[in-house]
Amino acid sequence: MVISSTGDKAAPAAAAPVSNDPRRIVADGYDVIAERYFAWSDANPSATRLAWLARADALIPAGADVLELGCGAGVPMTRTLAMGRHVTGIDLSARQVAMARANVPDATFLQADMTALDLPAASLDAVVAFYSLTHVPRADLPALLADIHGWLRSGGLLIATMGAEDSPDEVEEDWLGVPMFFSHHDARHNRALVRAAGFEILDAPVQEEPEDRHAALFLWVVARKPAPPDHG
Repeated sequence: MVISSTGDKAAPAAAAPVSNDPRRIVADGYDVIAERYFAWSDANPSATRLAWLARADALIPAGADVLELGCGAGVPMTRTLAMGRHVTGIDLSARQVAMARANVPDATFLQADMTALDLPAASLDAVVAFYSLTHVPRADLPALLADIHGWLRSGGLLIATMGAEDSPDEVEEDWLGVPMFFSHHDARHNRALVRAAGFEILDAPVQEEPEDRHAALFLWVVARKPAPPDHG
């Protein structure tokens, strides 16, 4: 597996995002609020988050090669998935990656952009993305889904949260105290994109999740890369 990494030196805690680049806004924002986000969400996960983590843990077999897109501080998602599996977590935020390395020493973590990964074809058994795809410009989503399909082995799983309501690229100026970039299609469009990338959708319900100021709706996707047709 080849992943470009920019190291794990955290940005200064007092820094504030000042950029028009969505990726820079996300990276800088999470560098600033890493500990605040951990206390708000990671250390106190919602029932929805825990239920889907349990489902991912049940679906992904022991010994699997797993890639987590947007691993954050590694708790509770990465820590659970790393039990008996080979997990690589990536995140745009250097501070989040540093925290993840400390929290889950049995996994591998790299600071990287999920839309620019260079991975071998058919090298993974599962790709998970919990609450991270909504930080990706939606114009980049079809290519990312196609890449994920290519990275997975036949029968490999994609388990991800996606947007459930239409929301073009936007920056929320005060999300947990920092500007934060969000972008997503509605649930119907996202299901179509997953199928267009070559996946078979096993389940894709919309569920509510607590957010900074109000509950948000997310599409939870469980999809599989089908085995190639048997022409024998």
